[in-house]
Amino acid sequence: MGQLDGKTAVVTGGNSGIGLATAKRFVQEGAHVFITGRRQEALDAALAEIGPGATAVRGDVSDLADIDRLYSVVADQGHRIDVLFANAGGGEFATLEQVTEEHFDTTFGINVRGTLFTVQKALPLLNDGASVILTGSTAATAGSESFGVYGATKAAIRSLSRTWAAELKGRQIRVNTLVPGPITTPGTSGLAADAEGVAKLQAHFASLVPLGRMGRPDETAAAALFLASDQSSFVTGSELFVDGGLNQV
Repeated sequence: MGQLDGKTAVVTGGNSGIGLATAKRFVQEGAHVFITGRRQEALDAALAEIGPGATAVRGDVSDLADIDRLYSVVADQGHRIDVLFANAGGGEFATLEQVTEEHFDTTFGINVRGTLFTVQKALPLLNDGASVILTGSTAATAGSESFGVYGATKAAIRSLSRTWAAELKGRQIRVNTLVPGPITTPGTSGLAADAEGVAKLQAHFASLVPLGRMGRPDETAAAALFLASDQSSFVTGSELFVDGGLNQV
């Protein structure tokens, strides 16, 4: 018997990295999972990896019409939502001198605007007692050089999570923030220009983590499962760090 038997989950950015690992874990625990992503080929590959129990809807969370279409598919298939993992996001390195309007607008458009409307537009489909999980970052509370805009978006996520936990308490909807540290994902690798750069970046990240390594997506997925399941029934407005001690020690 799985921890999410009979439940329906939505995972944005579920075609790779933390989102894909979490979608796989949710399906293994008995949920039907709707995943989103911007590239159809990546979604197709993700579905093949997840197996039965998942539905893919192509879309960009920064496009409100795509969010509407996602929830139309969920509703048209007769589902309501028990778990919403608003995970889609991303960022790039840019110092204060290097930040452009495009960099700012793109990062805030996906990470903040996309997350806000992903949750807002889900409200009519969310069951009372549902779990909403937002993806934060250790960059929200650490002054990571060249990551200021990204860190600011994740600080906004931290704030929104707490506000929504207060606003949705009447429906017993729990809202929490999952805070990964350095995780070995395509998004993290994409911060470097080539394989040599990836190796150097990973070594640098590992050197900062008290546990001496980067985390795996499945380790983050295990934490997401805790927040999604009844195991966390008295947890809301909280941050759960999965960072190897990076921001703790």
